Amino acid sequence: MKVSRRTFLKLSGAAVGAAALAGLGLDAPVASAATPLRFRYARETTTICAYCGVGCGLVVHAEGGEVVNIEGDPDHPINKGALCSKGSAMYQVANNKLRLRKVKYRAPGSSRWEEKSWDWAITEIAARIKATREATFVDRDSAGRQVNRTEGIACLGGAALDNEECYLHSKLSRALGIVYLEHQARI
Repeated sequence: MKVSRRTFLKLSGAAVGAAALAGLGLDAPVASAATPLRFRYARETTTICAYCGVGCGLVVHAEGGEVVNIEGDPDHPINKGALCSKGSAMYQVANNKLRLRKVKYRAPGSSRWEEKSWDWAITEIAARIKATREATFVDRDSAGRQVNRTEGIACLGGAALDNEECYLHSKLSRALGIVYLEHQARI
């Protein structure tokens, strides 16, 4: 782009004038990205992001039982309103038409998925845990010490769990004799 001497002087004068006005306190209002959006009839609730162990604060706007907006909580001490790309996409977790809402099961060796009920799935999971625990339970180690553990099951907790849920998860795992117990926030 070719700039003439006259255009250069005009632009320079405008820049000097704007700087002088800004120095007098007559600056234009600046739009802030941290200004929260307001929804007229939405209920505002604070929560914590479920993606990692950092625990960033979120403000969720819900209207009629549906999530209409999720944004960073500017009053939260950890993230102060900022969100990573995963946290920014949290709205899609709540409003995703492709997300499975029913239990899908594919039998061993099968090439197709079947829809099953939640009652069937929970009963099947419990039966498989019981069978695996019975098959891999170790009562005593090689030195003859009583260890009461199962080495055929591992549990992995998620960062979406709060302290109380983590406590219950670890207590259930320990009661089953599970020794391979890990938490997603540490991985």
